[in-house]
Amino acid sequence: MIQLQRLLFFISLLFTSFIVNAQQDQELDTVKTKQVYGIRFGVDISKPITTFFENDYKGIEIVADARVYKDFYAAVEFGYDNKTTIEDYLNFTTKGSYVKIGANYNAYDNWIGMTNEIFVGVRYGISFFEHKVNSYTPNIYGTYFTPETKEPNTEFNGVNAQWAEFIVGIKVETLKNLYMGFSLSFKAITSSKDPDNFKNLYIPGFYKVSLNNMGFGFNYTLSYLIPYARK
Repeated sequence: MIQLQRLLFFISLLFTSFIVNAQQDQELDTVKTKQVYGIRFGVDISKPITTFFENDYKGIEIVADARVYKDFYAAVEFGYDNKTTIEDYLNFTTKGSYVKIGANYNAYDNWIGMTNEIFVGVRYGISFFEHKVNSYTPNIYGTYFTPETKEPNTEFNGVNAQWAEFIVGIKVETLKNLYMGFSLSFKAITSSKDPDNFKNLYIPGFYKVSLNNMGFGFNYTLSYLIPYARK
């Protein structure tokens, strides 16, 4: 009888311990953590660096994004480029402004309290710019005529172009609310208004244009997060 009581007591202890642990696990499972929602403002630091080291380029790009739902971010970039392109037979300067609007999806599963990103995104860009032909050399076949460089200073104003982008990149919080980022983009022109007798070989925001109207780009960003809510 005493042994049976001891057995029942032991079983009751195990059962009680099981119930308590289950309740604790359930309480832990139902703990909710608040996620930070905010707006990030920053700059593409590759452009000031390029401006400093290269005499034929001046530019700046401002970037911003806002978390709208869990892993989805609205994003915008706008900037200004002034680039002198030197080809084998052509020297021209392009300057103008651009804006790109789109969204990012964060595919990285953060630890609690972290807001780093490994993202994919899309953008649609539009640029308004002008070209100035500084000089060109006629491509003369044969050696009878000597090629002579011309300096017409011809200007083409009111030029515009539109394109779509696919982007992959990362953003890492290095200090409190301060993020470093890097991204690569693949671009395709959807609309381009070429001047008469001249092709848009360089477009601000799109950069160098290939023969098939495709292009690539990259940026290094430094941005700061301004939190506005925790959800």
